[in-house]
Amino acid sequence: MSQHTVIRRVTAPDIRAKKGGDKIVSLTCYHAHTARLVDPHMDFLLVGDSLGMVMHGLETTVPVPLDMMIMHGAAVVRGSRHALVVVDMPFGSYEESPAVAFRNAARIMKETGCGAVKLEGGARMAETVAFLTQRGIPVMAHIGLTPQSVNMMGGFKTQGRRQEEWAAIEADAAAVAEAGAFSVVLEGMAELLAAKITRAVPIPTIGIGASAECDGQILVLEDMLGLSPTVPKFVKKFAELGAAIEDAVKDYATEVRARQFPAKDHVYAMAKPADEKPRVTKMSKTKPN
Repeated sequence: MSQHTVIRRVTAPDIRAKKGGDKIVSLTCYHAHTARLVDPHMDFLLVGDSLGMVMHGLETTVPVPLDMMIMHGAAVVRGSRHALVVVDMPFGSYEESPAVAFRNAARIMKETGCGAVKLEGGARMAETVAFLTQRGIPVMAHIGLTPQSVNMMGGFKTQGRRQEEWAAIEADAAAVAEAGAFSVVLEGMAELLAAKITRAVPIPTIGIGASAECDGQILVLEDMLGLSPTVPKFVKKFAELGAAIEDAVKDYATEVRARQFPAKDHVYAMAKPADEKPRVTKMSKTKPN
């Protein structure tokens, strides 16, 4: 009987327990095939609503519907085995009331198989965070630059660069931690403020455009691979796959037009007729001398 290695998925409590310890590593992920590639190296994968911009060409994350998040979330769960999968709750799916948020979060978890959801907002969403966590739904919070509020913020603006902004953002971090969030994303935040919040709250902070002192880091996968045409200042490109893909596509087009592809190795030969199968010759019995 063959034995299969059982891989245990990382859970929300596992992430919570990393506070102040080993750095938490994460990336966004939107489909099964990239999930298979990055999963072994990640603590969690975020199915971010950034997929609306990265995968679907939207200008902001605001138009992303719940069904789109569920479709991509299910794909990432199918393509991964190890990392915790966290799915963003899109704009309009949780702000109305804690009860509406629970209904939609429960649907996300049931239809994707993910292990947690993420929602944006600090003190104003603390009641909802508590409502969800008390009913068995792990919540990752998100404060600082919250992309779903881009219309209120007047754009994607870094938060906390002025000292007078700090108190409200620190209060947001404290509120979501007290409400039961197992971690909090700090996005687009002044480095000193992010470092201070990391030292102050009892849950892990996940930085994106924040501080190296955060308990973990996350980037948009397509940004760090060099697939996005433009990236924010805080992104380091660990590869330039966009140029490599364009070169490969150019070579393909050239070979097709030159009638070099497909070559003999890339096509199928005709099957041999049944009557051309090799015949087995019976050996005649020889008489004894």
